[in-house]
Amino acid sequence: MPKHIVRLVLLVGALATAAYAAKIFFTADSFYRYGHYRGNSVAEIASDKPKYTSPQSCRSCHAERYAEWSQGVHNSADIGKVVKCEVCHGAAGRRDVRGMFQHSATGPDHPNNVKLIVPTDTTELCTRCHEKLAARPVAQRQIVVATHAGTQQCMTCHNPHSPKILIGAAAPNARPGDVTAGKAKATTCAACHGAQGISGNLPGPNLAGQREAYLVDALKAYRTGARDNPLMGPLAKGLSDSDIENLAAYFSGLSCAHVSSVDKQAAPGQTTVASRCAACHGASGVSPNPMWPNLAGQSKDYLLNALRAYKGGGRKNPIMAGIANGLGDADAASLAEYFANASCR
Repeated sequence: MPKHIVRLVLLVGALATAAYAAKIFFTADSFYRYGHYRGNSVAEIASDKPKYTSPQSCRSCHAERYAEWSQGVHNSADIGKVVKCEVCHGAAGRRDVRGMFQHSATGPDHPNNVKLIVPTDTTELCTRCHEKLAARPVAQRQIVVATHAGTQQCMTCHNPHSPKILIGAAAPNARPGDVTAGKAKATTCAACHGAQGISGNLPGPNLAGQREAYLVDALKAYRTGARDNPLMGPLAKGLSDSDIENLAAYFSGLSCAHVSSVDKQAAPGQTTVASRCAACHGASGVSPNPMWPNLAGQSKDYLLNALRAYKGGGRKNPIMAGIANGLGDADAASLAEYFANASCR
């Protein structure tokens, strides 16, 4: 056999021997114990976990938020529903890395060297549990994202630490207004809102039976300029806090009247569009929140003009802007007609 062939055979044999030796040396003893990976990795992965410190550790620095969480629906152990702080904010402790594949959950704790996550995309986070799914238990509160609030962040309406509490929700005024004084002051409002708070064909909305807290908030917003209206702004600037409370007490105590003489049956399409408004204004247009207005019984033109103003930026409200921008002209008209024909009682 030629010498170069012998040398080639020896070289191939040496390489094969070296490759086999390397395989033996570098392959873990536990390889292929449970499949095509290291068997010991099962225990390593199981022990490689973050360090959770429980909501109690948050209490000293975040007492107010802890109180909201502990009294809210996210801490309902009686129904087996407890969403702890670290579910949304990440683990409050780190791992120590002691070497390759050697971790231990004894690292530094927040707030020393650990910065917790503050979620910014609440629509992505909250819908992990609350997006409507056929397989999800009906006891779990579920929403259809597209019709619930569109692209609006959940925190726009909901307190994230106690989601049933809506931001802006408040009890009626602790100091109720004087109805008699409010009635006397209301004579200046009749030109736009009607003598008894029923505007009819006048340009302003119905005020009779409207939520008292909402009226107080609206008038104060006109007075400060947070709401911009060439007519309401100057009028509100001449009102004291007592005047505002008295007017709100008077109008909220009046009996509302249905604008249409005949209640109309809502079309299926109208009901579907109106479902976008139910969370804030109620399914029938009577708001469950004292800080948000009733829509039932307002005139169709008024409601339609309001939606157009939110869409065009004439009215400023992040929630309403998002809702209005998602409505076509036909949907807006359908929505206005639905609430105009809804009973305000």
